[in-house]
Amino acid sequence: MAEANPVTLTPNQRIRRQVAQRLSLRKPQEEALAILADISDRIDWRGDVDTQALLAEVATAFPSVESFERAFPSLCFALATGVGKTRLMGAFITYLYLTGRSKNFFLLAPNTTIYDKLVEDFSRQSSPKYVFRGIAEFAQSPPIIVTGDTWDEGRGIRGSQLIGDAIINIFNVDKINKEKGRIRSFRETLGESYFDYLAGLDDLVMLMDEAHRYRAKAAANAVYDLQPKLGLELTATPKTVGASPKDFRNVIYRYGLGEAMADGYVKEPAVATRENFRRADYDDAQLERIMLEDGVTYHEQVKVELELYARQSGRPSVHPFMLVVARDTNHAKDLHAYLEGEEFFNAAYRGRVIEVHSNQTGEESNEAMTRLVGLEHDAQTDIVIHVNKLKEGWDVTNLYTIVPLRASASEILTEQTLGRGLRLPYGARTGNEMVDTLTIIAHDRFDEVIREARKPDSVIAMKTLTIGEGGDITPEHREVVSVPTAAEAIFTGWQLDLPGDVPAQVAEERAAYVPPTPERVACADTTMQFIRDKYERALTGGLADLRKPEVQAQIARDVRHATQAAQGSFDTILPAADVEQLVAQIAISIADNSIEIPEIVVLPSREVNFWFDDFDLTNLEAIRFQPSSDTILIRNLRTDTQRELARSQDGPRETRVENYIIRHLMDFPEVDYDSQADLLYKLAGQMIERLRGYLATHEAVEAVALEHGKALARLIFDQMRGHYRETPVEYRARRVRSFKALKPQQLGISLTKRLPLTEAVTPLSSTRSYLFYGSKKCPYQFQKFDSDPERRFAAMIDSDRMTTVLKWLRPASGQFDIEYDRGRRYEPDFVVECDDCKLIVEVKAEDELADPIVLEKERAAKAWVKNANEFAGDGDGKLWRYILLADTHVTESLTFAGLLAHASE
Repeated sequence: MAEANPVTLTPNQRIRRQVAQRLSLRKPQEEALAILADISDRIDWRGDVDTQALLAEVATAFPSVESFERAFPSLCFALATGVGKTRLMGAFITYLYLTGRSKNFFLLAPNTTIYDKLVEDFSRQSSPKYVFRGIAEFAQSPPIIVTGDTWDEGRGIRGSQLIGDAIINIFNVDKINKEKGRIRSFRETLGESYFDYLAGLDDLVMLMDEAHRYRAKAAANAVYDLQPKLGLELTATPKTVGASPKDFRNVIYRYGLGEAMADGYVKEPAVATRENFRRADYDDAQLERIMLEDGVTYHEQVKVELELYARQSGRPSVHPFMLVVARDTNHAKDLHAYLEGEEFFNAAYRGRVIEVHSNQTGEESNEAMTRLVGLEHDAQTDIVIHVNKLKEGWDVTNLYTIVPLRASASEILTEQTLGRGLRLPYGARTGNEMVDTLTIIAHDRFDEVIREARKPDSVIAMKTLTIGEGGDITPEHREVVSVPTAAEAIFTGWQLDLPGDVPAQVAEERAAYVPPTPERVACADTTMQFIRDKYERALTGGLADLRKPEVQAQIARDVRHATQAAQGSFDTILPAADVEQLVAQIAISIADNSIEIPEIVVLPSREVNFWFDDFDLTNLEAIRFQPSSDTILIRNLRTDTQRELARSQDGPRETRVENYIIRHLMDFPEVDYDSQADLLYKLAGQMIERLRGYLATHEAVEAVALEHGKALARLIFDQMRGHYRETPVEYRARRVRSFKALKPQQLGISLTKRLPLTEAVTPLSSTRSYLFYGSKKCPYQFQKFDSDPERRFAAMIDSDRMTTVLKWLRPASGQFDIEYDRGRRYEPDFVVECDDCKLIVEVKAEDELADPIVLEKERAAKAWVKNANEFAGDGDGKLWRYILLADTHVTESLTFAGLLAHASE
């Protein structure tokens, strides 16, 4: 059979694929870009566009397009909030520029908030949200940004920039109309007005962000007089705003909220209400109080879950807040007073509530807006009260609870209010339900949204929660506690002051152990710290080495030395013989109560060399930095301290002007000064020569190098990226540690919900909210489970029937270093040590066994097992096996042999 011919990409198809890859576009963004590419192929970019003929052609290919609704071709891309409309606009501009279709763009924003955000995201290359990050052509020659505040400086005019530069005009629709006289006035430098200049461009592309906000406004019509070659509208809600909203008739692509939820790009919205709630039983004031109290109950639980997740994952803490939607400004004021008063949880939220609405002025408004902007970072606000002021562009990620105390004015308000809280704080789903969920306290409000959500074809598909005893969210107090390891429980007396059986082995050891005194506790803490910090890596023979007298003696010497350094003379507090005896007891206890879990890393099999090829800087003509006034402010990039430098002959100077640039080049992790000094000085020298070419004096050159050294270094490094080289490598596994000493586990608990390990919860769905005790083989006093099948499995391997099982545990965060799906950490359900092997066990519902994420975790775990078994002979000699177990197999009849039958080969 003849081999099929490979598919050959056209140059533009190759560019589209490169743009999608370089900008890491999500699936809907990539689909939208493909549609733009299709449309751009249908447009005559060199001549006049026959709008009617183009509409007929587009409508045939995309039947959802009924009209352009403009005198020029204009198409709407409707993407759900949180999916990334700004990045998509960056992709549109990049594609049209790189394919030679256009280099002149006009971005329209509906308000100042979005206008400022667009200017930041399109112009500041150091911003984490810079839209062109990864586009090499723009790294070397960034687009020229012209704004509603800088257009009259002339930077967007032909001839004021390098030939071929992309020019992006960013305007606020209200501002451009307020200054209509200025922007339409005659400019001698142009021979026409700037507005007419833009209208005369034959390749102008207009991008309209949040297009629904101004589409029906007469004021926007003046902007449409620019008559661009192509209009691209972006919005989450493709219909006009007002009492009689009208659907857009030019929607060419839709990606709704339901799809964004299904694909995991945003939080899952949930609706919460009280079980058996009847609106008729409460007057308006009672209803309001109940909704606020229930909202705070949920908010505090979210706060605990976020703190717990941050502790366990090692990721930054997220401080959530609750949004209260008021009826009007007077209502907002009353709510503010009530929420900070004694009646509301004994004034627990005094000073932690802000009020934001259009009637605020002066210092009151400034303070509220300052706190509003800082909501994601300052952890000073728990509740925000608003009246229609939180509009598009206010993009926070830590809104988790919404309490609507007013009927929704329109479908758009409902979706926009939800949209404010749908963004994910970590950029992607975490797998933790509460971290990934936005909850609406509904009760009788948002009835229309709830009804729609319960329809089979709903685009929102919201979950439902109940608040109250027996519901999903209970009013009882929860907190984060640390559950100690067996050794800590035995030798420091650290035990949770909660009823519950202590593990049998711990109880036996504690009975034989001398009761801890402050001196012995201090010695025990130091011993365990040394084992974790030093001996995990130093001991090559695994946990067995902790039983060796010579190892115990070395640990004892370290403990004595450390304590003597801290306390002067340790012997006067605890005799050396007691220290040695205590260290030996602790070392043996850790060995007895731990499972030997090695730390495996994958490293290059040989030395990795990297370098930059020699080259010369290009496109330096665009650099036109000028020195500032005689006094220069210098801010330290590491400490953020600031000092003043008078630019004078006797001021502090570098011995070479190039050093003002090189010291910033050295901040890039890819730059190694020792091996690349010659190239660095060559490139910095070329940059200094450029400054000398247009600056009159040496002092001016030095001043610019000093003031703008970081920016100049960035321009140089952007070109260096294209000449980066490194040796190709292969990888191999290496054992970093033969074991990890167990650490305290962080659990979010309710102090009143505890059961023996052998007892099931009623109902089973509440299993996650309980602590279980009474284990014989687990080194922790308490355990938590995500499901009853997990609890049943733990009870089964803990029982006397499974005599082959010696120890088991549920790994704490960081106990395993198994990575899957580009660096995400996989934490298995169970680790089990048996007589002759060790098991990683994952318990899943039978219908989840084929889930792609479950299968990816299985692949990663099997790779880890393969690598770990290569080093088994260096430790306890027991081989690892991985078991993916369906919940239906966790039965009383399951034997150990039957369990092993499910192990992967």
